Amino acid sequence: MNDPVTPQRRPSAAYRYLFVGLLGLVIGLIATVMVSRAIQARQDPFPESLMHVMNRQVELLQAAQAQNRCSLADTVPRLQTLRSLSNDLDLAFPGLNSQGFQTHASALRATLNEALAAPPTDCPGMATLVEKIQTDCKACHQDFR
Repeated sequence: MNDPVTPQRRPSAAYRYLFVGLLGLVIGLIATVMVSRAIQARQDPFPESLMHVMNRQVELLQAAQAQNRCSLADTVPRLQTLRSLSNDLDLAFPGLNSQGFQTHASALRATLNEALAAPPTDCPGMATLVEKIQTDCKACHQDFR
């Protein structure tokens, strides 16, 4: 009996292409992460960090007010921290040494100085103070963000 002769099939190169494609994808991903880390390392984290900490202090004041914890012991430490941090605004944003920025920074410092001189002792007073602080912050962000 005659066996039909079957031609030899060459193995498919698809696995090689898949391997090279996946290898290229992994190398591209690693290169992207390296480039993004290099760009991130050149940026100064101080300005953004300062804004985050100041925002958190205001949020803590709001949370204390929402919980009806409006005593001096709850308010004064947050106000002192905010006032201390406000001293670094000029240092955090050296490119914004314009008259407008200085005006906004001074307004925030004045609000905090007034609050520390006569801290609110009740929740309505604290709500008014928090609103004034947020107004000072928003005014600056509208002009310089």
